[in-house]
Amino acid sequence: MPSSALRHVMAHLLAFRRLIAGLLVATAVIGITAPDAFAHADHEDGVHAPTAVVDVVEVHGFLDPVLVDMLANVLSSLDPHETVAVVLQVDSTASVVDDADLARLAELIVSAPVPVSFWVGPSGAEATGPMARLVALGDDVGIAPGAHLGVLGESVLGERFGLPFGLPVDTDLVDRAVGYDEAIERGFARPAPVLLEHLVGVPGFEVRTVDGDNGPTIQPVTPTRFRQLDVLSQFFHTVASPAVAYLLLLLGMGLLVFELYTAGVGIAGVIGAGCFLLSTYGLGVLPARGWAVGVLVFAFVGFAIDVQAGIPRLWSIIGTISLVVGSVFLFEGQSFSWITLTVGLLGTVAGVVGGMPAMVRTRFSTPTIGREWMIGEEGFAEDDLSPNGTVRVRDAVWRATTNRATPVEPGGPIRVTGVDGLWLEVEPTQGGARDYRQR
Repeated sequence: MPSSALRHVMAHLLAFRRLIAGLLVATAVIGITAPDAFAHADHEDGVHAPTAVVDVVEVHGFLDPVLVDMLANVLSSLDPHETVAVVLQVDSTASVVDDADLARLAELIVSAPVPVSFWVGPSGAEATGPMARLVALGDDVGIAPGAHLGVLGESVLGERFGLPFGLPVDTDLVDRAVGYDEAIERGFARPAPVLLEHLVGVPGFEVRTVDGDNGPTIQPVTPTRFRQLDVLSQFFHTVASPAVAYLLLLLGMGLLVFELYTAGVGIAGVIGAGCFLLSTYGLGVLPARGWAVGVLVFAFVGFAIDVQAGIPRLWSIIGTISLVVGSVFLFEGQSFSWITLTVGLLGTVAGVVGGMPAMVRTRFSTPTIGREWMIGEEGFAEDDLSPNGTVRVRDAVWRATTNRATPVEPGGPIRVTGVDGLWLEVEPTQGGARDYRQR
C-alpha cells in the first residue's frame, strides 16, 4: 500500500513538471513572435510607429552670423536614423554675412543626408535675395498664399550650384518676386497654405486617414520637432535687425544726453549706455555707413547744446537736419520701414527738443534748490518780450514774461522781479519799478 501511494505521488510530480516546462516553452514562443504579430497588425491598419522625426526650423529675419551658425549646426548634425527630413520655414529678405558663409550653407543643403524642404510661409512671408537662391537648392519647395519668392539679385553662391530653378541668367526673377499663383504656375513651388499641408508633401512624412463625424481627416504619424534659436541667440539676432539697432542708437544717445544734465549717475544713464552698446553690436553686423553714424552723433551734440541753453534754437535746427540725413542714409541697401523712420525722428525731436529742456529745468527747480536768488539780477532780452519771450541772465537763457506787460525790445536790459514756476517775471531796468528789498 505505501509503495503504491508513493508511485501515485511520483506520477503527479512528473505530470506537474511537464506542465511547467510546457508553460515556459509557450511563454518563450509568444515573446519571440508577439512583436512581429503586433507590427503586422499595425501595417494592416495602415498605422506605423516611426521613431524618426521631421525637424522644422524657423528662419526669420536677415541671414546674420547667429542665424547662419544655427542653420549650419542643424544641417551638419543630421542623422538619417533620427531625422526623416528638414523643413526650413523661411521669411527672409537679405543677408549680412560673407559670400563664403552662404556658400558653406548651400553646400550643407545640397549634401544633406536627408531631404531639405523649404516652406515660404505663412501668408506675408518673403524669400528674396540670397535666401531665394538657397530655396532653389532645396529638394522640395512650398509656398503659402500671400507669400513671395524671387528678387534673386547677383549670384553669391558660385557657379558650382548652377542657376536657380534652372532659369536663364537674365531671368525676370533677378529683380522681381512672384506670388503664390505665379510660383505654382511656373513650377517653382507647390501649394502649401499651412505648415501641416506642406509637411504632408515632404518625402518620408507619413500620415493616416481617420474617419470622423465630419468625414475623413488626415492625421500625421511622423513626429514633428520644432527647432529655433535659443533665448540669448534670439536676443542678439533681434538686436542685429536694422529697425531695432536704429531705435536703440537713438534711445541710447538721447538718454546719455539727458544724463549729462542731471545730478549724479541715474538709471537713465545706465539704460542709455546699455542701449548704445547694443546698438553698436547691431551696427557692426549690419552694413551701416560710418559717416551716417557720425552725423547722428553730431545731431545729438547739437541737441545737447540747446538743452544746456534751456530753449530750442539754431543748434536744434542743425541737429534735426543732421538727424534726418543720418537716419535716411544709415544703412546700405536694405533699410527699415518708413514707420520706423517716422517713429525714430518724431520721438527724438519731441523728446530732445520739446521735453528734455523742461524736464531738466524742472528737476533743478525743486524747493530745496530754489531760484529766489535771481530776483534783482539783471540781464537782457533775447527776443521781443511782448509780454512773453526769453531772456539771458548770468549766461543762461530763461523763459520770461514782463511785469505789467511792459514791452522790451531784443537786447534791451531787464531786471528779474519774481519767479513763477519755470518762468521769470522781468521788467526793463529803465522805467520799471525799483526793488528796494535787501539783497
